[in-house]
Amino acid sequence: MPTLRSVIAATQTLAIIAMPPRWPRQPDRQDPAYRRLDDRMNFAVHVAVFALLNSGLWFVHEVQQATWLWAKWFTAAWLLLLLAHLVFIAGIADYSQKSDVQS
Repeated sequence: MPTLRSVIAATQTLAIIAMPPRWPRQPDRQDPAYRRLDDRMNFAVHVAVFALLNSGLWFVHEVQQATWLWAKWFTAAWLLLLLAHLVFIAGIADYSQKSDVQS
């Protein structure tokens, strides 16, 4: 059974590794791993803003018992854009190393 001291040490180690996230080298958009991480963080922000604004929109819609026809279209259109963003970062984006050699 692990001791309290070993659990605390493991927790501190995880906290150092996970919080805050740090890039181990100088950030460079030419670095494929950095580009992938940057694109995924941008997608996470996109999802958060979508959730925040749409939940607020639908909360007000229900509280006021509004008949906003545009609210459904707004949410659906944004959701399609969000899905397109996901398809791009998951399947279309090229994260291979770019070469500086030109012919």
